[in-house]
Amino acid sequence: MMKFGTRTSRHVCVAALASGLGLLGNQAHAGGILIYEAGQEGAGLANAGSAALATDPSVLMSNPAGIAGLKGTQISANGQLILGHLRFSRDANNQFDGNEGGNSLEWLPGASLFVSHQVGERSAIGFGTYGNFGLALDYDDDWAGRYFSQEAAVIGVSFQPTVAHQFTDQLSVGVGPRIVYGYYRTEVAINNNLLGLRDNPDGQLEYKDTDVGAGVNLGLLYKLDERTQVGLAYTSKVRLEFEDKPDVRKVSNPIINAALRRLDADSLELDMNIPQTLLLSVAHQLDTQWTLLGSLGWQDWSEFGDIGVEVDADAGNVDRTVDRQYKDTWHASVGAQYQATRQLRWSMGVGYDSSAVDDEDRTVDNPMGEAWRFATGVNYQVEEGLDLHLAYTLVWLGDMDVDQTKRRSGTTLSGSYDNAALHIIGGGATWRF
Repeated sequence: MMKFGTRTSRHVCVAALASGLGLLGNQAHAGGILIYEAGQEGAGLANAGSAALATDPSVLMSNPAGIAGLKGTQISANGQLILGHLRFSRDANNQFDGNEGGNSLEWLPGASLFVSHQVGERSAIGFGTYGNFGLALDYDDDWAGRYFSQEAAVIGVSFQPTVAHQFTDQLSVGVGPRIVYGYYRTEVAINNNLLGLRDNPDGQLEYKDTDVGAGVNLGLLYKLDERTQVGLAYTSKVRLEFEDKPDVRKVSNPIINAALRRLDADSLELDMNIPQTLLLSVAHQLDTQWTLLGSLGWQDWSEFGDIGVEVDADAGNVDRTVDRQYKDTWHASVGAQYQATRQLRWSMGVGYDSSAVDDEDRTVDNPMGEAWRFATGVNYQVEEGLDLHLAYTLVWLGDMDVDQTKRRSGTTLSGSYDNAALHIIGGGATWRF
């Protein structure tokens, strides 16, 4: 998703780090870097049926057409907490000194708010604010991979006004223009001991900036019969352009300093495209208690681009070495809801996302891989007009090998993230007036 601008990409070899796992509330590391959980009730379904099941206004995030069938005014307020287990372990092929970095994603909070309002018999308007893209990684400063990444933060927060209309008894259409506020920051160490010159502490490179981009969410919802609905949703890509002067500190190696001066590194432009997505969902009410759900999706990660921030140098040059080779990802999920009593509804789901990178292309600044999701949740009607919900999702990433080499020096960081996982706990309330 991050692509260097042509104007300054030659300057410091800085390749942007990019999202990966966390965000302010909603989409990270689903095999690419998006998550589907926003604290809403549907988080307990592993994204199964998310474009077809319209039970509260949070549906506008996955399918804007869904709010057309919601009665009156409804408000859904949600919070969530992402707990990560992402620990790197070196193997015998590793050539860098330093420790193993600790748990690079310990916790990350998030929040979302959705509102819908019925206008006439067939139309509705709505609004949602939610985090839909992002990363937060923090390694120990002196870990073995510090010359590739020490800290990374990419936060994307969306603001989405929405309008939906039910054209026939079967077909609803929705449109949601989407404004995304993006924040990017990365920090990486610079090796001052190039070619064995002296024994100096590392230098530092820091880069941060903000930008605003725009896109659109489109959705169709079609009722096949009284028990079955099909939803089709599309989200366009959102372009964010970060441009700032990298803050380079404590570089005492004369070779690196000379190379940086020759390059005249004054600013760095990073163009990031949050990918377009397509999602097809179905919801079928089996009987008065059971509803079966499923989803198939596609995410355009092949435009992710070259990302990462590194300084890679030899006796002659400072160069950019990060070449990501990202590819599109696919999603599949199945789930069910069980209406145990008039007040209590139980959700469950299983989902799979393919990896946006092959094993040989995985990097420590964005350790992506295929992901399995196992989710469950409950919704309880406290009184007429007030529901409370709670959900839990295990995102299982398994073992992710890393073999990342500096092109100029040939030094390799080698190891793996063993039993990598995210635990996502979310909950909230829905009011209906």
